[in-house]
Amino acid sequence: MGLRVLLLLLVVLLVASPILEVVKCQLDTSDEATEVVEGGDLGIVGDELQDFGDASFSPAPGVDTICVFPKNAARLVPAGEETELLVGVHNEGESTLKVMAIRASLHLPFDHHMFVQNLTVQEFYNASVPVSAQATFPYIFAVSKFLQPGPFDLVGTIVYEIDQQPHQSVFYNGTIEVVESGGFLSIESVFLVTLGAALVGFFGIWAYGQIQHFSKKTKRASKVEVGTGTTDANMDEWLQGTAYAQSLSNKSKKKK
Repeated sequence: MGLRVLLLLLVVLLVASPILEVVKCQLDTSDEATEVVEGGDLGIVGDELQDFGDASFSPAPGVDTICVFPKNAARLVPAGEETELLVGVHNEGESTLKVMAIRASLHLPFDHHMFVQNLTVQEFYNASVPVSAQATFPYIFAVSKFLQPGPFDLVGTIVYEIDQQPHQSVFYNGTIEVVESGGFLSIESVFLVTLGAALVGFFGIWAYGQIQHFSKKTKRASKVEVGTGTTDANMDEWLQGTAYAQSLSNKSKKKK
């Protein structure tokens, strides 16, 4: 009964705890964009950022984007520490595009309407991508150090202008795994490992007790059989010379 209760408790804890999930990138991380940069000051975060607000612009036709997490295929993001990703832009439109900024936000994985955090808005100065060219832009962000480890959805957009008209394209809309900073194992993982070890130990003790109980039953059964034979022999000796023994002897002689 105790084993069933512990197994039920383990199932409840596993269901309640966040499941470490690693989702495949929407685009192949092996694809690398060729960097084409006109002008300087690429990837600088200004002190006075242009306020894009919550404005949403439509993507421009002929503009494709990709996202790469360098040396981080699992997309692990330590809470409170900077993480870098690369945004590739391929311009197959009719005009040169001017990259304005990259921004991102964090959401709960089961509901994008559940907003978690707005991440850094990183502006770019004098960064443009000519027609039929590709460019790569770095984006550095950090999630809150108070964020609980687990899977979250990251939505990243790049804002650009074509012929002085603002546009934006979503370069990433998928899952990242937030982990504790500076630690290989999270508290949750340590707890689950400890609980699993305790259950294995309890099962071992229970199995040992069952084996001991079974062996005791086997020994008792063998003693009863030996005792029966001994009791029958003692009864034959005790009845020798009595009237009952003589009657049994006469009956056996008559049968012969």
